[in-house]
Amino acid sequence: MIVIKSAQEIEYMRQAGKVVAQTLHELGKRVKPGVTTGELNEFADEFIRKAGCVPAFLNYQGFPASICTSINNEVVHGIPGLRKLVNGDIISIDVGAFYKGYCGDAACTFPVGDISPEAERLLEVTKQSLYVGIEKAVKGNRIGDIGAAIQTFVEDNGYHVVRAFVGHGIGQKMHEDPQVPNFGTPGRGPRLEPGMTLAIEPMVNIGTYDVAIMPNKWTVVTKDGSLSAHFEHSVLVTGGKPEILTRL
Repeated sequence: MIVIKSAQEIEYMRQAGKVVAQTLHELGKRVKPGVTTGELNEFADEFIRKAGCVPAFLNYQGFPASICTSINNEVVHGIPGLRKLVNGDIISIDVGAFYKGYCGDAACTFPVGDISPEAERLLEVTKQSLYVGIEKAVKGNRIGDIGAAIQTFVEDNGYHVVRAFVGHGIGQKMHEDPQVPNFGTPGRGPRLEPGMTLAIEPMVNIGTYDVAIMPNKWTVVTKDGSLSAHFEHSVLVTGGKPEILTRL
């Protein structure tokens, strides 16, 4: 069931989204060679709580951390720990937070020091594909219009969108109906209405879209070892232009 949010619920989600955006912004300042993913997690957990929110990921279905940190060929759900970032890495950081029972969710892929032109282009294309998808999140369109726009943009740039993991509705739960794939056919799927809130999150691989799950049962990696990037925003469908709830 797709939940249409009330004005009060949307305001709570704006507050959650603001904290998520601020957390990602601060994390970006701290991404540098020599920093461990565990240190990033500790900072994020403290920052989210000091802002009056609760980390959404910690203990979600057993996930052991407050953020996801996915490096290079890791697509999503990387677990923070002792791994140190090194010059040339790219790291996707996914952040979620609850404010008064309502969730915000966003992700960004950051360069670590000096990265290759290939990695730089991947980040730019993936980020642009997110906004291409958001532009389609308007009243009267359908879910398939979002995914089709993202897929076309990504594939026109020579990359592939991950199929096994998709975006989602968001609200009182981090994952609500509907699913929001980053691929699809225009004009298919549920029709978008004002008050719907969606987490749109393209995951883009340089190589094949096939992925595998590591033995820790969380971390998703590209099957061919190629680089992957991930950008995400929580978005409100309105009567006009979509509102990004997780933008600074």
